Amino acid sequence: MTFQEFLHIAFSPVNTVLSVLLALSVIYWIFTMLTGLDIDVGIDSDIDADIDVDAPDGHFHVSDDPSAWAHFLKFLNLDIVPMTYFLTLVLLLTWLGSIYLNAFIPLPIWAGALMVFPLLFVSLILTKIILKPLNPFFREINHKGEKSHDFLGREGKMKSSIHGDKIGMMEVFIGSDPMILMVKSRDGKELKHGTRVMVVDEEPNRKFYFVEPVFQL
Repeated sequence: MTFQEFLHIAFSPVNTVLSVLLALSVIYWIFTMLTGLDIDVGIDSDIDADIDVDAPDGHFHVSDDPSAWAHFLKFLNLDIVPMTYFLTLVLLLTWLGSIYLNAFIPLPIWAGALMVFPLLFVSLILTKIILKPLNPFFREINHKGEKSHDFLGREGKMKSSIHGDKIGMMEVFIGSDPMILMVKSRDGKELKHGTRVMVVDEEPNRKFYFVEPVFQL
């Protein structure tokens, strides 16, 4: 494949969006290395348990029971691995798969566009496997280098409703950076979306934290 052929495939109607996103990702990492700033926001910054929409702006909205979505995120290890690392690798693998697919198997534009979805799914699984050896490291320190147990005593807001043994999500701030924690109600009482809560304990295997409501005067 010549460089001209590569450019033609990379910026074809099928791959243009992926190529632009990958270029932005490279710019982000160059900016991070040069400035030392990291704008990673963790899993999510706004999960609304009453809306059934999955928006492209990075805000994931799930329906009445967010536990299935929470389990899917945990399956991908996104309760451990920082989102920026994960998404960058997923994007790179999807882009490479689409480039090679269109290079060796010429497809109509509509077929090439449809193939992006299975490539994305495969990339999610491959990324989980590739990053798995780093899980112990990410489990001990988050993307800012703070100990996981530093979450104990922190306050934040529920980003989904929980009760009983149901696991949901809570948003806390580390400095100015929002992060998402998997949490469960300590006494099993219902904690609704938006309730201000405090982390009071953690599960022995650090799979989730226990929270209780903060009563404000």
